[in-house]
Amino acid sequence: MTDPTLPNLPRLRGFIGDVTRLVERLGDDEAAILDAGRGLLAGLVAVDDWLPDAYAQPDPLHYRQYLLHCDPHKRFSVVSFVWGPGQRTPIHDHTVWGLVGVLRGAEHSQRYDLRDGPPIPTAADLLPVGSVEAVSPRLGDVHAISNALTDRPSISIHVYGGNIGAIRRSVFDPLTGERRPFISGYANSALPNLWDRSKPVPQAA
Repeated sequence: MTDPTLPNLPRLRGFIGDVTRLVERLGDDEAAILDAGRGLLAGLVAVDDWLPDAYAQPDPLHYRQYLLHCDPHKRFSVVSFVWGPGQRTPIHDHTVWGLVGVLRGAEHSQRYDLRDGPPIPTAADLLPVGSVEAVSPRLGDVHAISNALTDRPSISIHVYGGNIGAIRRSVFDPLTGERRPFISGYANSALPNLWDRSKPVPQAA
């Protein structure tokens, strides 16, 4: 008998296996990875039964980034981002390809162009549950994300073409455009145990 209160970790395990096979097959073909990866991530965030509670907890002051998996060759990482009401990221870049899929709530995505002076706002999107957005230096790499809800947290699942918590990136002053380097790190010190099959858990659909 399965326990409906347990997270459906086989769903996450299957997604990680699918992305591993994808990057092995496609190598450095970013466009193909983003195209195929978008469908995989959309499938993952379409069902909200798999994210353990420990990786869905907001902080009262700051958004949190939880590592769920990092490929041993650092070809990709999977993280959950949790925003409390009203929280947002600074304007930032990624330097690698990325996919963002909304699992709970809704998020506002504001893209920017970088020129001399302040960052210039360009496309803005409201991302509801189930939506997936792509970023990369080729497509457009600078944005800010915020929780679109004022009364509850929002959570999105991100897949990046590297160990995103260890990559040297930049944030940008919204008034001057001044670049400041940062390395984000992660909010957690332990990962979900995807490999313990001894407990009764529901099977991924």
